[in-house]
Amino acid sequence: MNKHEKLNYVEYPAKNIGETKRFFKAAFGWSFIDYGPNYSAFSNQGLDGGFYRSELTSTTSTGAALLVFYSHNLESTEEKVKQAGGIISTKIFSFPGGRRFHFTEPSGNEFAVWSEIGA
Repeated sequence: MNKHEKLNYVEYPAKNIGETKRFFKAAFGWSFIDYGPNYSAFSNQGLDGGFYRSELTSTTSTGAALLVFYSHNLESTEEKVKQAGGIISTKIFSFPGGRRFHFTEPSGNEFAVWSEIGA
């Protein structure tokens, strides 16, 4: 259900939409609906969104917002990301209240995954 004045959708650039879709299907089990060759949407992933064809990337080093996944098993999720072709850009580290790592997917966009300490 759409909530008034709450975050509802996110859009990310993708240099290679096909490779980006393949990565998210393999690593996280996502499915997509294509809207032509230059846009593909995902849903039911905590926040719905899509990827649009662009040579740009979304990274914290360029001031972009960081979308962060949650995991019950950080090491297992890290391995899935690697096996799917993601690149770990920041190894697992601790912060007050948890641990996390950052990765880039095949189009170069940065994401992170976190878990509670001990999870």
